[in-house]
Amino acid sequence: MVKITDRPSPALLTAIRLIDGFTDRTGTIISWLSLPLVLGVAYEVAARYLFNAPTVWVYDMTYMLYGSLFMLGAAYALHKGAHIRTDFFWEKFSIRRRGWIDSISYVVFFFPSLIMLLLISWNEFHYAFQINETSDQTPWRPVLWPFKFVVPAACLLLLIQGVSELIKSIYMARTGIELEHKEKVEV
Repeated sequence: MVKITDRPSPALLTAIRLIDGFTDRTGTIISWLSLPLVLGVAYEVAARYLFNAPTVWVYDMTYMLYGSLFMLGAAYALHKGAHIRTDFFWEKFSIRRRGWIDSISYVVFFFPSLIMLLLISWNEFHYAFQINETSDQTPWRPVLWPFKFVVPAACLLLLIQGVSELIKSIYMARTGIELEHKEKVEV
């Protein structure tokens, strides 16, 4: 039975809904990066094996698109509970203990690490932009700053979703009630 005092405030629920909705929308938009990735790889396979005419650009395009898809999708994965967790122990903990563990982990590890990575990766992106750095992987030599911008962007998206997850964790620790149950993702 939920006591009236255990109900989350409307402002708290609104904040969580806004952040989670933002993450859902950005996750959906980011997922569309898989389409040019698949088309590029299919084009390369056809060009290489059917026409004996490999491209100079698909390798760079695929590692940049796949890396971008992987990094930018991390916030969506956090929201959906798709990151790895030691379920063997986790399932034995009470909801309050899970909330405390998550709250402390977000404050002590998650936020400081991501803020440091954001600052370092921003400097890397900025430098690559200033010198118009190009890739030396293939003769195509595309500029690298758009790809290097993905890392600070991914950090920012993770930090935004982390705020929602921290709010949910603190609520769990305080009340013993889950605001959102994450489904166990099987790999």
